Amino acid sequence: MPDVTFVAPFFAETTLRFLEAVMGLEGVRTSLISQDPVERIPDSLRARLVEHVRLRDALDAGLLIRGVEDLRRRGQRVDVLLGTLEELQVPLGETRDALAISGMGAVAAANFRDKSRMKDVLRAHGVPCARHVLTRSVQEAERAAAEVGFPLIVKPPAGSGSRATFRISGAEELMACLRQMPPSATHPTLIEEFVVGEEHSFDSMAIDGDIVWHSINHYLPSALEVLREPWIQWCVLLPREVDDPRYDGIRDVAGKALRALGMRTGMSHMEWFRRPDGSVAISEVGARPPGARFVNLISWAHDFDLFHAWAETMVFGRFLPRPRPYAAGAAYLRGQGEGRVAAVRGLVEVMEELGPLVVEARMPREGQQASGTYEGEGYVIVRHPSTDVVKDALWSIVTRVRVELR
Repeated sequence: MPDVTFVAPFFAETTLRFLEAVMGLEGVRTSLISQDPVERIPDSLRARLVEHVRLRDALDAGLLIRGVEDLRRRGQRVDVLLGTLEELQVPLGETRDALAISGMGAVAAANFRDKSRMKDVLRAHGVPCARHVLTRSVQEAERAAAEVGFPLIVKPPAGSGSRATFRISGAEELMACLRQMPPSATHPTLIEEFVVGEEHSFDSMAIDGDIVWHSINHYLPSALEVLREPWIQWCVLLPREVDDPRYDGIRDVAGKALRALGMRTGMSHMEWFRRPDGSVAISEVGARPPGARFVNLISWAHDFDLFHAWAETMVFGRFLPRPRPYAAGAAYLRGQGEGRVAAVRGLVEVMEELGPLVVEARMPREGQQASGTYEGEGYVIVRHPSTDVVKDALWSIVTRVRVELR
């Protein structure tokens, strides 16, 4: 009976679904380390916990080590240490190293977390990725921009989800950006090539260094373009034809990239581009499950519970690949304007027309504060055996539904 400790600094809805999946594994004893008070999780989950430790900062490796030691003093072996948050992966690796717990260590976790280091590793192994320079002063950033060329991307080396990421068109715009977030030795800035092309993700499960399953997603449009244009409602499409030869380019390099970075057993989220000439370039990779409802989307397309499959992979090292009988897609309902949701136009009519195509949805609520992210104030997930039917449904949603903020 394995002892599993799940680290959840904050009790977000998706985080609790992963926790519940771990608890649902047969013969597993689950303890929890959190920053939020345990009373905030549902009674049904809390009753199944063996132990709980609350930390002042659950992202601090030193405190995390002491929390695991506390669990061990209470009789927990802590055979497996898990967490899904991007910012948590390096502290988890440091804790595993310090306490001789199996799983990804700090060196591999840092390869995934530090985007500049990641690209250095990928380039050293011949994996195509965007050109980049890590800068620690304004002068270095100016030289890097001259080397990389405009347009370019400015972002922190440990960012995620396109947060604090900017597309820069020229020198004047670059200087304005650097005044807002000046690079320094302690807070360097990554200057990166702006890759032109289609943006995708490659979400995969690996066991003992080999990819045993993968999913291909299309971003419509790119996440960065959505951030730049507040009127755009973002879509993600999972085509049914996941094994189509047009994806051979990313399949040829994905396994090599993950092994170079240090992925042994676990799920990863890789963002990549197909250039106009057909070549691929990896943008970045996270050593954790994807966000933005992608786990829900993939579950609908493959007709299985990916939350449970992730838990079984991480705890027992086994994964049963599933075919993709459906295409699926998510339309993210992004508010127009500023403030709170004042009205939602067209959603009821579109939902009635789509009928059984809609398999999951979260409706924006009047008075709801705007999220300020590309995920918006709600979402609609659709699926169908035909990729074209799903594409048409997504187009209908984003062109006919309007969320007004005031």
